[in-house]
Amino acid sequence: RIFKIEDLKEGSWYEYKIAACNLAGMGMPSDASEHFKCEAWTMPEPGPSHDLTFCEVRNTSLVLLWKPPIYNGKGPVTGYFVDYREVDAEEWTTVNKTATPSRYLKVKDLEEGKTYVFRVRAINAAGIGRPSEVSEAVLARSKPGTEEISTGVDEAGNIYLNFNCKERTDASQFSWAKSYEEITDESKFSCETVGENSKLYLKNPDKSDLGTYSVAVSDTDGLSSSYVMEADELERLMALSHEIRNPTIPLKSELSYEIFDKGQVRFWLQAESLSPGSTFRFVVNDEEIKDSERHRIKCDKSTGLIEMVMDRFTIENEGTYTVQIQDGKAKNQSSLVLIGDAFKAVLAEAEFQRKEYLRKQGPYFQEYLYWEVTEECVVVLVCKVANTKRETVFRWYKDDAEIHSDEAPDLAKGVCRLPIVKLSKKDQGVYKATLTDERGQDVSTIELRGKVYEDMIFEMSRVCGASASELKIVCTPEGIRFHCFMKYFSEEMKVAWYQKDSKISSSDRMRIGGTDEYAWLQICEPTERDKGKYKFEIFDAKSSYKRVVDLSGQAFDEAYSEFQRLKQAAFAEKNRGKVVGGLPDVVTIMDGKTLNLTCTVFGNPPPEVSWLKNDRDLELNDHFAVSLDQSTYASLTITGVSSEDSGKYGIYVRNKYGGETVDVTVSVYKHGEEPPEVKQSAPSRPAPAAPAATAEAPKSSPPKPAAQARAAPKPGRPTRK
Repeated sequence: RIFKIEDLKEGSWYEYKIAACNLAGMGMPSDASEHFKCEAWTMPEPGPSHDLTFCEVRNTSLVLLWKPPIYNGKGPVTGYFVDYREVDAEEWTTVNKTATPSRYLKVKDLEEGKTYVFRVRAINAAGIGRPSEVSEAVLARSKPGTEEISTGVDEAGNIYLNFNCKERTDASQFSWAKSYEEITDESKFSCETVGENSKLYLKNPDKSDLGTYSVAVSDTDGLSSSYVMEADELERLMALSHEIRNPTIPLKSELSYEIFDKGQVRFWLQAESLSPGSTFRFVVNDEEIKDSERHRIKCDKSTGLIEMVMDRFTIENEGTYTVQIQDGKAKNQSSLVLIGDAFKAVLAEAEFQRKEYLRKQGPYFQEYLYWEVTEECVVVLVCKVANTKRETVFRWYKDDAEIHSDEAPDLAKGVCRLPIVKLSKKDQGVYKATLTDERGQDVSTIELRGKVYEDMIFEMSRVCGASASELKIVCTPEGIRFHCFMKYFSEEMKVAWYQKDSKISSSDRMRIGGTDEYAWLQICEPTERDKGKYKFEIFDAKSSYKRVVDLSGQAFDEAYSEFQRLKQAAFAEKNRGKVVGGLPDVVTIMDGKTLNLTCTVFGNPPPEVSWLKNDRDLELNDHFAVSLDQSTYASLTITGVSSEDSGKYGIYVRNKYGGETVDVTVSVYKHGEEPPEVKQSAPSRPAPAAPAATAEAPKSSPPKPAAQARAAPKPGRPTRK
């Protein structure tokens, strides 16, 4: 549609007509063109584009195509702008804000039923050139029965683009294009048209096949369509093509393994379905495995289940396991890699299950040793046994030394318990339980130290903390105490004391301690500063338990008064007059001898000492002599004893804080007689000067008797203050 006219004269004016012809002859010529002066173009911008045509006319869009300018100007054309307007309008609207390098453009957002005209302007580095001639008017409306291009894959796996055109005639031709340029590369594409259907096949499709495909049908008043092949769609079509060309057998389950209780390892997979003619192979480390005693292989084609059971799984079985299946043209395979840590895990589990099976042939531990803490805060080691009989022997050991439990093992019920009352550090060690009979032996051990011991203490803290008493105020001669009674308390438990929310550290004035029955805080020599709220907190592994007491107001006043009273009583008891040792309980002596009774006394200030006989003051003379050396050593001397001197003697020791009397029985026998048999009375302690108010008050130390010939020494026996 381009013809070059030569031999024109420069500066002359010309007009042109065009006539079409076919086999029947030449048709009528066109109207004459406008007058055209023959002169060379020298402007730097490109000339006008030409030959504007339309395709894919729809209700709101169409595709405009054009030919490039014959005159490019001072540089190559770099793009095009497309303008349009309604046929009766005067203003042009530019479709694309940025120049398109292509010689086609899809114009969208048209109004259905309106008629439009178009023009194209080329651009180069010098600027935008002259617009093309205005196009023919075109109506924005889809032709009835218009269809679009679709994609698909045929039974052979070939990818195609498909277009149907019911309006075709016998003379119609389907013309396929890519980027609106005719497709001529037969190595990449092939076209097949049958009746009203045409298909464009993509041979060996790849990324170069992405882009816009179009088809036009001649002799149909311009029926055409286009399709943009994007990466996701091409990838989908290629995957479908590969699946058709390379069919696979669908699997319900990939190759997996399981371990039986005897240590056997089963490898298995399951296909969706298998025909009677299907085949399979088990391959391990590239070597096919056949059915044998070591490898029992079978296939249930009705369920698609294929399996192999290995009786003994050993170190030699490390590697890659594969099952290959073929059913007609369809194939599939599944592999399982058991190498390194994965293989070691399977081997360890298989060995464990095999040993467990052998272990359970005799008496065995159904549940190995574990521990629990009762509500009475007793730690109990527990194990459960099975497959025992009357002859089965159960034993407990600690650090390989046999121990005996207060609870006999109940093999009939299968439960054995070892209570550990008042758990402490001395109970740490390795505990072992054994089961033995002629069928074999089983052993269970638990190491009760470190983290296990710590967890036990935490659990005991939970039990004791939940049931702990409220804080009790107890007075002692040293100060004021708080007691928190519990089912059991150990200083290894994590506890804390607080005064007014400030944590207390143990010191000479604030002492912290406890007994098996309670935890305590001792305030030594309390003052007004010690008033306030006190809190005791015991911690388990996750939470804590708190007890609070308010030592203020009347509570403080009463406690402080009782502390002062006990302090004074304790001071008096400490400093009162007393016999601290030396006197025997009874004395036997032959008449005519001299008896000397000596003892040690104490008191601050030094005590007064007097002697008694049969609860009466002893009259001193040459027969009875007494002495007190350094206010400490008191003695009574009886010279030339006789039967009249038999009786009960006592020493009375006292000072301003109090005192006591200690008795001794004297028995005199004659020369030649057998010494009388004297029964030793039960020893007793001297009574204190004042009664103690609490269990914490200090007690007097018992006197230490001095040895005497034929005497039964004992502590002093109180008779009177």
